[in-house]
Amino acid sequence: MIATEKLGKRYGEKTVLSGVTLELPKEKIIAFIGGNGTGKSTLLSLITRTLSKSEGKVMVDGTELSDWNNRELAKKLSILRQANDLNIRLTIRELVAFGRFPYTRGRLNAEDEKQIDRALDYLGLKPLEHRYLDELSGGQRQMAFIAMIIAQDTEYIFLDEPLNNLDMRHSVQIMKVLRRLVTEAGKTVMVVIHDINFVVSHADYVIALKEGKVIAQGDTETIIRPEVLKNIYDMDIKVAEIDGRPICLYYS
Repeated sequence: MIATEKLGKRYGEKTVLSGVTLELPKEKIIAFIGGNGTGKSTLLSLITRTLSKSEGKVMVDGTELSDWNNRELAKKLSILRQANDLNIRLTIRELVAFGRFPYTRGRLNAEDEKQIDRALDYLGLKPLEHRYLDELSGGQRQMAFIAMIIAQDTEYIFLDEPLNNLDMRHSVQIMKVLRRLVTEAGKTVMVVIHDINFVVSHADYVIALKEGKVIAQGDTETIIRPEVLKNIYDMDIKVAEIDGRPICLYYS
């Protein structure tokens, strides 16, 4: 399990995250929600040690985050950040192979090739594996990066706004892949999502942030209620039901 205690981040006099105490349930899709600038991406970066904390603790399976060896931590958790710019030209397969670096340091063996093939198959990218990234659509490119994370084969997966700039088809496809990772492979997936209806449809657990603090957390049904959502987003959001499933209406 991953847990935090009074976790915080400051830049000089500016506090961007404070007092975050969480226990992240295993084998779930956990959605981080909230408005822009509320600390969601910062929280993911602190938990994955891609950003240093100012205060508090992060425990990964009972061991403080700072005590983890870099290579072993990279076998335990992975993160896909919002910006994924590359300065070298790679094929999809070459990119996905980077996910195996913590295991063989670039010297791929038969097991690595098997994991790469599995990741490509998971995203339906095998027919495109020798295409270059700059030849792909935005959706295909994002799926290639997610395949790289799958090839890393970590217990905990963190995705920072993976649906940004994607069309509906690719967004739904990615969320279905994340569900398979949980149900079939026993992974725990933490994801920042802005579209609340994707949270309703796909998340098991929700953590809401506002002004750098966690203001609500719980099962999706607990959080997706008009009074809770109004506190999170400072706007009225109606929760209706279509075919027995909730849907949030916030366009009027």
